Amino acid sequence: MSRDDAVRAMLVLMPRVAQRLKRTTVPEKLRTLNLAPRHLSLLSHLVFDGPAPVNELAARLEVAPTTVSLMVADLSRQGVVERKPDPADRRRTIVSLSDDPETREAINGWLARGASSWEAALDPLTPQERAMFVRTMTAYESGASADQKE
Repeated sequence: MSRDDAVRAMLVLMPRVAQRLKRTTVPEKLRTLNLAPRHLSLLSHLVFDGPAPVNELAARLEVAPTTVSLMVADLSRQGVVERKPDPADRRRTIVSLSDDPETREAINGWLARGASSWEAALDPLTPQERAMFVRTMTAYESGASADQKE
């Protein structure tokens, strides 16, 4: 496939992907929380990587620690995440998912839909091809973000 054919295919595909993501139903338990995509990213890190300090989450999400602190405060008030002192360093706060089983189940179910689709799409690829795909999507997102700043 030529580069131009690939660009054309992606320009047709990406709006369909965006529409599909917008139609993803938020579980009833989480529906009233007004969760944004940034919240989903934060919750994904907590599900897949476990509890973490705010600075670590900020680095993973590539945003300022204050942005993560605001998201955590919002999600904490709603009972989705919890903040606890780090036993190793009481000055640090560790963020984790709520201990509430219903909330955890709702979050896991919400993320599982996307995870299973990605697993099916990425399974046929070699580790090198997967890495290239992730780099490509990251470069696209970065370029699209730069276009919006102008």
